[in-house]
Amino acid sequence: MIKAVIVDDEPKAIQGLSWELTNFSNDIEIIETFSNPEEAITYLNTNTPDCLFLDIQMPTMDGFQFLEKLSNKDFAVVITTAYDEYAIKALKHEAIDYLLKPIDTDDLQDTIKKIKKFNSRLVNSSKIEEVLVSFNEKFDKKKITINTDGKLIFLDIDDILFVESDGNYSTIVTSKQQNIVITKKLKEVDAILPQHYFFRIHNSFIINLNKIKEFIKSEGYVIMESNHKIPVARQRKSDFLEKL
Repeated sequence: MIKAVIVDDEPKAIQGLSWELTNFSNDIEIIETFSNPEEAITYLNTNTPDCLFLDIQMPTMDGFQFLEKLSNKDFAVVITTAYDEYAIKALKHEAIDYLLKPIDTDDLQDTIKKIKKFNSRLVNSSKIEEVLVSFNEKFDKKKITINTDGKLIFLDIDDILFVESDGNYSTIVTSKQQNIVITKKLKEVDAILPQHYFFRIHNSFIINLNKIKEFIKSEGYVIMESNHKIPVARQRKSDFLEKL
C-alpha cells in the first residue's frame, strides 16, 4: 500500500484528489492532507510517506519553494496542477510525474506505476547503504560515514578539523578546505564521532583534539591548525583540560 500525503491550498481540491486516488486505485492510502504549506513542511521533515501529491499554485509559497524548504525528500513527488507550463520546472525539481487537473484515470495509473518503481529503487538503495555503513564501521575505524545530498561520504577522521552547529544543520570543516553541510544537529554528530579524538568544546562547536595548534588560556579559545579560533565554553573548560 502506497502511503500518500496531499498538499493543496484549496480544501475542495484536496477532497477531489483524495476521492480520485482512493476510488481509482486500491494501492493508495491517504495518510495526511494539508491546506497550510508550513504545517505540511513541519510534518514532512519528521515523517516519510511513500509519495507527495503537491499543488504548484499556492498563495503563501509555490510548490517549488515548498520543495526547497524540505530537509527530508526520501519520497516520490507528484506535481498536481491545472496548468501545463510548469512541467519542465517540475522535472528539474526531481518530481517523478506531473498530473493535470482534472486527473485522467489512465494518467493516474501510470503515475502509480512510477511511484512503485521509485520506492523499489529507494528500498534497494537503502539496503546497499546499510551494508556499506556496516562494513565501514566494522572494518575501518578511522573513517565515519556521512549521509548528505543523496550520497554517502566516507570521511577520514584525521581530515576533520571541527564541526559547527547551525540550528538543525551542522557544518563539518575539513583540512582539505571542504565544508560539508549535513541535516543533523550537533548532538547527533557528537554521537557518531569517536570521543577519544573529538570534544564538544562549546554548544556550537566540536573540535578534533589532534588538530589544536594553540590554547589561549587568558582569552578562552583554541586555535586550530587551519587558524580558526574556536571559543572554549566556561563550563567545559575543566573537562577540556583533562582531555588535553
